Amino acid sequence: MTRPAIHASHPKVIARLKRAEGHLRSVIGMIEEGRGCLDVAQQLQAVESALRNAKQALIHDHMDHCLDGDDPADRDELKAISRYL
Repeated sequence: MTRPAIHASHPKVIARLKRAEGHLRSVIGMIEEGRGCLDVAQQLQAVESALRNAKQALIHDHMDHCLDGDDPADRDELKAISRYL
C-alpha cells in the first residue's frame, strides 16, 4: 500500500523552494544585466545551498516518519533515498 505523500515538513520545504526560485530568478536578471561573474557565482552558490537544504529536509523527514527499520522493503528504500543526501 502506498503511503500518503503529504508530510508535516512539506509546507516548510515548499517555502524554501519558492525562496530559491525567486532567488534564481534574480540571478538570471543579474546575468541579463551583465553583473560581474563573481557576484553571479556567489548568488548561484546561495541558490544551490537553498536547494540542497530543502532536499535534505525532505529526505530526513521521510526517513524519520515513513520508514520502519524492521520492514525489509523500508530498508531497501532507505538505502535508495539516502544516496540523494
